[in-house]
Amino acid sequence: MAEEAKKEEAKKEEELEAPAPVPGPFFKWSSEATWITAAKKAGFYTTVTETDEKGKETTKEVLQAYTHDHAIDVVGTLYEGGKWETQEDGTVKEIEAPTKLDGWHVNYLGPLPTGWDKKEVKPKTPQRTFA
Repeated sequence: MAEEAKKEEAKKEEELEAPAPVPGPFFKWSSEATWITAAKKAGFYTTVTETDEKGKETTKEVLQAYTHDHAIDVVGTLYEGGKWETQEDGTVKEIEAPTKLDGWHVNYLGPLPTGWDKKEVKPKTPQRTFA
């Protein structure tokens, strides 16, 4: 009976250690503009007021990429392939142009904003990941 209780306890601990599946961290929007709209809707942009040395104030919207509850890595446009050759003088010459991939790519960790699950992609070999 004691052996069975130990097995049951070990099973419970294993369940606690296994993280729940979370969408991401790879997401793709059709364009930078659609990504910015989604990020603003999710509350990831804030308005910041800056004052220059002459006392002139300006305001701008700034992405809050890293906070206590989320991390956003805006990757942008991705390319794959391409060939380059280093010349004798140290410059690099393009031999074959890389291929531009569709979409605007963003890596995200944190509570998932509404609708973002539809933007998740699962690259076989991600070009950039969180450490």
